[in-house]
Formats: sequence, C-alpha cells, structure tokens
Amino acid sequence: MSSRILNVGLIGFGLSGRYFHSPFLSVNPRFKLKKVVERSKNEAQEFDPDIENARSVDELLSDKSVDLVFICTPNDTHFQYAMDALENDKHVVIEKPFANTEAEARQLVALAEKKGLVLTAYQNRRWDSDFLTIKKLMNEGKLGDIIEYECRYDRYRPVAQAANSWKEQPGVGYGNIYNLGPHLLDQALVLFGTPESVTADIRTVRPGSVIDDYFDVRLTYADKLVIVKSSLMVYGNFLRYNLHGTKGSFIKGGLDPQEETLRKDILPNVQPWGVEPEDRWGKLYSDDFTGVIPSEAGDYMPFYDNVYEAIVEGTELAVKPSEILRTTRVIDLALESSRDKKVMTY
Repeated sequence: MSSRILNVGLIGFGLSGRYFHSPFLSVNPRFKLKKVVERSKNEAQEFDPDIENARSVDELLSDKSVDLVFICTPNDTHFQYAMDALENDKHVVIEKPFANTEAEARQLVALAEKKGLVLTAYQNRRWDSDFLTIKKLMNEGKLGDIIEYECRYDRYRPVAQAANSWKEQPGVGYGNIYNLGPHLLDQALVLFGTPESVTADIRTVRPGSVIDDYFDVRLTYADKLVIVKSSLMVYGNFLRYNLHGTKGSFIKGGLDPQEETLRKDILPNVQPWGVEPEDRWGKLYSDDFTGVIPSEAGDYMPFYDNVYEAIVEGTELAVKPSEILRTTRVIDLALESSRDKKVMTY
C-alpha cells in the first residue's frame, strides 16, 4: 500500500461538500482536505480549523500542492470548473450531474484522457444499503431473471419551503431529472447495461414550481422493462424498489441512513456505520423463501478508496468514464423523448 497522501481541494461547501465529502475525506488517512473555496463564509474552518480557505476557484486551482479537486457547486458550473481543473493538471471528482449534456461530458473525458488525469462522477448511491442488498439478491439468483424493475426516489418539497434554493431556479442543467435522475439511472444502468430505447415523461407538478419536479423514465430491454421515477410532491418516501423476476419478487422502502447520520455531524469512522433500521428492510416473495431480508450495510468510503487507488496505483475506476457518458446520454434522450413525445432509440 502506498504511503502517499493526496491533497484535496473542494469547490463549494454546501450540503455536498460539508456533509458528504468532508466527513469521509477527513477520516481517511489517504487524503488531506487541504483547501476549500468559500467566497465569503468560513464554514470549512468550523468543520476543521486546519482547512485552508480559498476565496476563488482560480486561487484553489493555482495551488500546485492540490492533487485532487471535488466540484460541489450548482449544476451550471460543473462543466467549466471541471475543464479549468483539468487544464490545471488536477484529478477531478464531479458531483452529479457530471455534465449537462453528453457533448460536454465527452469533452471532459477527452481532456482527462489527453492529460492522463483521473476523472469520475460521484455516484455514491451505488454504495447505499438498499442497492447493495438488491445486487446481492440478484447475484445469488434469488429473483431469477429480472422481468420488471422499478425504482422511485420521492420527496415532499413544496415550493414555498425551498424557494431560496438554487435547485429551484430554472435554467440549463436544473430540475429534478438532473438532481435525482443521475442516481436512479446510474443504478439501473449498472444492473442492466445499455438499453435499447428510452421513453420519458418529465413535467412540473407542484403549484408555483418553475422547474421540472417529476420524471418517469422507462428503459426498454429485449427481456425486461426498467422504470425510474421521482416526484417532489410525494409526502413520504417509503416506496423505493419493486423487482419482479422469474423466481420471485423483492419489495423495499425507506432510504439508506448514511445521509441522515452525516447530517447529525457523526463521522463515518463511528461503528456500526450505514446499518438500516429493521423497519426499512425489504421483503422477498418466492417459492423458496418468503420473508424479510436484512439489508446490507451501506458505506460510501469504498468510492474514495477507489479514487485514491486509481490516482496512485492506476487501479480501474469504479465509476468509469464510459458509464458516466452512458448515463449522460440517457438523460439527453429522456429530455428529448419528453419534449417530442416519442420513443428514443439509444
């Protein structure tokens, strides 16, 4: 194992920077969270007084000691900040959405390849407890061949409660399809690969909303139908996964507990970590067994370890550029499908 420590810079210290990345980076001895871009606040120093402050992106990127940059800013800034970071010879992790179009994503991937830099997307939901549980059941053959897969990720977020958030502003790269869509689509594409076609209904359902806040995206395969849905006008988020296969069905609700734990300022070196409460466990229905299935423990740390190993040891990325491009393309096709009311061939 290499003794090298990677110096990390964060661009942005909102929900993503403060509650997702900083806790994992701070307890992983392979990283040093060196510098954070905050234009006027000093919240990073409240988290850790040893973190240096940068008042601009240029100030961070000009620091030659920074090896790796995480981009945790509003969606419309991701592409340009990532291009600038790569041009300054930094390895880069981009929050979702990776880019607002497939064309932008391809430019980023091409530049990273040209400069020999590691570039990936923060698809942390691959390490959620529910998704790890589903993968385990499928790998064990408990469901047989999947015929239908449906995943939902709903929130109850009336416009009046969230009006000041940048996520509620109209513009390119904004709306729920860019916010929660990358999570659900990435999971589905990891499980089932490239679809034959994409059909989508993307709309606004909340009174007073100026963004799309509902989507229903359907991925067609030769032997299965995959549905991912999300609404910001659903009170409660219990409906999560419905899988139906040739040997059984699996129904599950609830959310992975890591985000709510991190928001309580509990660091991910506290054990046990990522263990779901029993009332969130799913139920398997089959001839061989019908009953509750204990959830696997979720843990986002393997994402960070993989990024380190890709940079220092040349290990293959877990979230590969080809997978990122596929997800971005599906979002492009979903938007076109919804706009033109037609089925899009992948």
